[in-house]
Amino acid sequence: MPLLDWRSPEHFDHSGDQPCVICTKPTPLRSERGKPVHKVCAEEWIDTHARRDDDQ
Repeated sequence: MPLLDWRSPEHFDHSGDQPCVICTKPTPLRSERGKPVHKVCAEEWIDTHARRDDDQ
């Protein structure tokens, strides 16, 4: 499973929680594209949807 590095401040939205686009629970975290998402939800989504070498 990939581990994302979300230590930079742009991943935290001080304006308040929004529902995670994956699990719908509140989160102050934001993706690279500004979408509200928990880090663990994003990591699991990437792991599930990552193209594998054996995928054609």
